[in-house]
Amino acid sequence: MLKTLYIAAGEYGIERNFVAHSSASSKAPMNLHPSYYAKVTPDHPAIMMAGSGKTVTYRQLDQASNRAAQLFRALGLKARDVVAVMIENCPEFLELYWATQRSGLFFVPISTQFVAGEVAYIVNDCKARVLIVSHTFDSIARELAPRLPRITIPLSIHGDIPGYRRFDAMAQEQPNHPLPDVVAGYELMYSSGTTGRPKGILKQYSPEPIDTGTMMFRRTVNLYHWTDETKYLSTAPLYHAIPLKFCASVGCAGGTTIIMEKFDTEEALDCLSRHRITHSQWVPTMFVRLLRLPSSVKQRYDGSVHRYALHSAAPCSPQIKHEMIKWWGPMLYEYYGAVEGNSMTAIDSTEWLARPGSVGRPVSGIPHIVDDHGTELPPGKPGTVYFDGPRFEYLNDPQKTQASRHLKGWSTVGDIGYVDEAGYLYLTDRRAFTIISGGVNIYPQEIENVLIGDARVVDAAVIGVPNDEFGEEVKAIVQLLDWRDASPELAEDLIRLCRSSLAGYKCPRSIEFDRNLPRQPNGKIQKNALRDRYWGDRKSRII
Repeated sequence: MLKTLYIAAGEYGIERNFVAHSSASSKAPMNLHPSYYAKVTPDHPAIMMAGSGKTVTYRQLDQASNRAAQLFRALGLKARDVVAVMIENCPEFLELYWATQRSGLFFVPISTQFVAGEVAYIVNDCKARVLIVSHTFDSIARELAPRLPRITIPLSIHGDIPGYRRFDAMAQEQPNHPLPDVVAGYELMYSSGTTGRPKGILKQYSPEPIDTGTMMFRRTVNLYHWTDETKYLSTAPLYHAIPLKFCASVGCAGGTTIIMEKFDTEEALDCLSRHRITHSQWVPTMFVRLLRLPSSVKQRYDGSVHRYALHSAAPCSPQIKHEMIKWWGPMLYEYYGAVEGNSMTAIDSTEWLARPGSVGRPVSGIPHIVDDHGTELPPGKPGTVYFDGPRFEYLNDPQKTQASRHLKGWSTVGDIGYVDEAGYLYLTDRRAFTIISGGVNIYPQEIENVLIGDARVVDAAVIGVPNDEFGEEVKAIVQLLDWRDASPELAEDLIRLCRSSLAGYKCPRSIEFDRNLPRQPNGKIQKNALRDRYWGDRKSRII
């Protein structure tokens, strides 16, 4: 039964026809793999592209993923081998994902914003046997070929690339039935580290049946009630961990995933209305853009069956979240977790209105707040956030893995925060000075390494500074060998240098010059002092 929800004595009365379900369906799927739905609901849409309307049914998804799995075996890949892909949002992205998940392979999605050097590092670091690149990234693919000694058969999709064989043509020659040795695979996600190089987050490999169901699925099906009636709007690039895992969870439930090729604010509202979306995924920057639309545009679309607006990836300004709840009603569901998978907290709108700024209570992993000496702190006291949760390791980096561990076996990704008396977690800072801009993690060391490569630069500190739309933006403070070189022209030169080596979103939006960067007695730059210049008296340093 649908009803418009009014809470807090009418303060958050819904502005228009966005409504929420009074209760969620308790119907939970018992079969946890798309291959099941290929048998019982073969013509039900599994994937639909928001722009083109291209649709893949569960039968077609099953057949395509089987053919791809057969091809991987024909190419000599065996369980625990690695397949890397650099592909835009499209049905083939998920078809390839499900192919690796039914052939025991690791699936490594690579950002389509990376330059050739960044892609080559990841492919070589994970020791991928196969790389599949979309024709859209033809120029990068050409640069990659000589840098990838382990890739004996580079493959292209959606078009020809010189030196690459056509994956889609080769897959069509394969049978569309399952492998004789079907076994579940895993995604291997990369998340940059403080060393400046991306790090693979490796889960313990344990061959399991393909319909075992991931931990992520078990959590989200209970929190958000995925069913075969779910219509899920995926607004972000699929190479990110959460969009990929949530799309996979919907596929395990037999629902339909509507994928935006690229986020557009008004198109997203149109999707909610036209596709009768029940569940959706956002980052706070998208909320900002939605709220800035004219009222006449907002009122044009019907979100009457929209039940769950999920958001994460970056802290959401309390003001923005209040405005979104006022508009859509209390259907915003926030969650917090890391690619490492050691934890997950969740909070619904009603809880959040009572505790603005909280990211919720634990769904997985028990939080422990610890001081610099490793001592656990009482409620209300901020410290490093550790979780007693699932174990992980950083691929090829035992030192980083060890640094993430507490003596009691807990693990951390470096966030700073506290829990209140009721067990709700609040985040206040990030120890590694990670920047989150528009929901994307940016790691300063990687940028600093590029800037210091310029002969005119003595040292550089990259920090996140407040940005009303993106939460944070990248800023570099640079110390020069000769102060007389400081100029707007040099700042532009250094930004161009970054753009030649790094994805655009990582590059500084602005550069300032400082005669002497503030340092600790041991010589390390005092980034907190630099951040204080821009964050002032704000209570939180992460929004």
